[in-house]
Amino acid sequence: MSFRKVVRQSKFRHVFGQPVKTDQCYDDIRVSRVTWDSTFCAVNPSFVAIIVEASGGGAFLVLPLHKTGRIDKSYPTVCGHTGPVLDIDWCPHNDYVIASGSEDCTVMVRGGPGSWGGMAGVTPLCSLSPLSPQVWQIPESGLSQPLTEPVVVLEGHSKRVGIVTWHPTARNVLLSAGCDNVVLIWNVGTAEELYRLDGLHPDLIYSVSWSRDGSRFCTACKDKSVRVIDPRRGTVVAEKERAHEGARPMRAIFLADGKIFTTGFSRMSERQLALWDTENLEEPMGLQELDSSNGALLPFYDPDTNVVYVCGKGDSSIRYFEITEEPPYIHFLNTFTSKEPQRGMGWMPKRGLDVSKCEIARFYKLHERKCEPIIMTVPRK
Repeated sequence: MSFRKVVRQSKFRHVFGQPVKTDQCYDDIRVSRVTWDSTFCAVNPSFVAIIVEASGGGAFLVLPLHKTGRIDKSYPTVCGHTGPVLDIDWCPHNDYVIASGSEDCTVMVRGGPGSWGGMAGVTPLCSLSPLSPQVWQIPESGLSQPLTEPVVVLEGHSKRVGIVTWHPTARNVLLSAGCDNVVLIWNVGTAEELYRLDGLHPDLIYSVSWSRDGSRFCTACKDKSVRVIDPRRGTVVAEKERAHEGARPMRAIFLADGKIFTTGFSRMSERQLALWDTENLEEPMGLQELDSSNGALLPFYDPDTNVVYVCGKGDSSIRYFEITEEPPYIHFLNTFTSKEPQRGMGWMPKRGLDVSKCEIARFYKLHERKCEPIIMTVPRK
């Protein structure tokens, strides 16, 4: 048997991770200690946003990417929430607009002067109740003073808001999911509720992921089911009960070809990865068991290379896998290992990478007191 047949051919078999030098990290940041399985960090080509500890409410830092080194304790934050911030997400169509969800039941949207393109029809803030998501606008040069006034407060949830995620293709469309088991889809430009998806989830929603074209989204729920939902019809298109048998949190993400990648736990509390075909959810296309750690696995997907990066909360490693068309479909590539455990993880969009240096991914790893960029590179001659 030839050597070529023994070793699977892959362009990404030798991808390696490299942390940046100490002076390029963001130091002296008090990362949030809230017990919620979100990434706590959101990144775009202009800013890195990090959820931090705050007294008397919730706050997150927004730092220009070039502002590395020690961050002064008096550095201004985005601090309009009255409860801890649980999730943040940058708008993919505007690098100065960010949405946040909080324990105070609100979603806020914020952004920089002149970058919103007009907010005609937005309801004045004073007329809204506190039970809503919020949107913020960040100045181009970053914050020079604390930002307390969001551009939009989105009113609709009755319990804390744990998930906010922007639509991948439609401008100003935001999805929020709360602990009231309700998914809301908003037109942020008019502060209007487009769709209310109530009654589809009997329990807490762990994760939401849009399909590549934004026509559907998939959710992972505490009842151990993965659902594919058409928001326009307000119906569940496909559902897999007991996708992972374990009681701990699981997550589901859409891949570029419409398949679903999930992370979760087995009945014996071993961490698992699975790949599902939405046309037939009876059995997984591929299922792998990793280890018996108890941290939730956060998956990050690169549609250009078809590589999935898996980061465990409390782990000190990033595992990455290539998804292919041939069995066993999920192919382990390598592991990036460091000494310190991660509290959260940010993921840079592809347009913010230095592709001239063969960079295919960049993570922003949250330690207890700092944020450390990690660059993933494909070695090329």
